Amino acid sequence: MSLLRIGDFSQLAQVSTRALRLYDELNLLKPAHVEHITSYRFYSLDQLPRLNRILALKELGFSLDEIADMLTDELGVSQLGEMLKKKQSELEKQLEDGQRQIARVAARLRQIEAEGKVSPYEVILKETEPLAIASIRRVVPVLKDMETVREEILKSLYDAITEQGIAIKNPELVIYHNTEYVEENIDMEIATAISLPNANSTRTNQGALSIRQLDASLLAATTIHRGRLIEVGQAITALFYWAAQNDYSICGNCREIHIYGRELDADKENITVEVQTPVQFG
Repeated sequence: MSLLRIGDFSQLAQVSTRALRLYDELNLLKPAHVEHITSYRFYSLDQLPRLNRILALKELGFSLDEIADMLTDELGVSQLGEMLKKKQSELEKQLEDGQRQIARVAARLRQIEAEGKVSPYEVILKETEPLAIASIRRVVPVLKDMETVREEILKSLYDAITEQGIAIKNPELVIYHNTEYVEENIDMEIATAISLPNANSTRTNQGALSIRQLDASLLAATTIHRGRLIEVGQAITALFYWAAQNDYSICGNCREIHIYGRELDADKENITVEVQTPVQFG
């Protein structure tokens, strides 16, 4: 059997010696012979088909660990087929994600060109966790009444929570039930997270205290608003615009998460809020 030094085999196969040494360490392709004294590696021409299979599977996107499993003698045709089908699904998902990224980049370019400036609202997609809340829901007639009504709701909310001995957690939040941005008849629910939904619903002077669980969202478009609390509607508008430009549809209520703490204690001219809205593609 004719043997080739690792350098000669590397040139013949167009594979780096570094890669061949790695394949040796991982038991993917062991040298046909290792000289005892010098530790020189030697390969045979008979090993080229196995090396080509390694390279072919690597080009298909399989990791070296996956390739090691695929090269075992025990692997049957059906198992190999299943692994290939799984890889096909993974690659299709990567392609789909890449196409969506391209669409978002194009939408961002259109926005900059149309407005002549960079939007202060960066939008990202993420999942939201389920949340146990205590809340009061009311309709604000007009936008100018927003601050007064919010204070009334918050005082009623915390009075009722204290009366029932409910343990409060972060965050405080506002849920908007209108299906689009409005400046009249603003249907909103002010809430705070609680340890457990362990109290009964009750009545307050301002409305019903609701104890319930907010569902998780598999996908939510989110952005950060910093500045005046009364201007948080700009962030909501930015989310709706982003969704429309990127082929997402709104599929739930918009939430305003108070990162800065409790609204009654905050400087409303300088706050940090995360705005979220559940979305789905298409």
